[in-house]
Amino acid sequence: MPRSTNNPASRNRRRKVLKRAKGFFQGRRKLFRTAHETVIRAMAFATRDRAQRKRHFRSLWIVRMNAACRELGISYSRLIPALKKAKIQLDRKSLAEMAVRDPEGFKQVLSLTK
Repeated sequence: MPRSTNNPASRNRRRKVLKRAKGFFQGRRKLFRTAHETVIRAMAFATRDRAQRKRHFRSLWIVRMNAACRELGISYSRLIPALKKAKIQLDRKSLAEMAVRDPEGFKQVLSLTK
């Protein structure tokens, strides 16, 4: 009986790594070992940055809301407890969007907190 090899599977495994390494520079794209190391590192960064993106957006919303609040004479740190006390359940994303695109509506929401 002839010896069977793992050739197709290992070739596919290498091809998958090299496909992910597309766009990398020099040997990081062409050589399997360096490509494999770089792909693993890139995937770790991608995993980390998916969570980080959510943090960045939240801080952006807070900055926008704070700027809009201060124009109306209140700070962000006073706004959030006031919203909770008034039982207004709008999230930061929608409030920030309202502050940027609909300042009059934002002003009305602020008037409900007083």
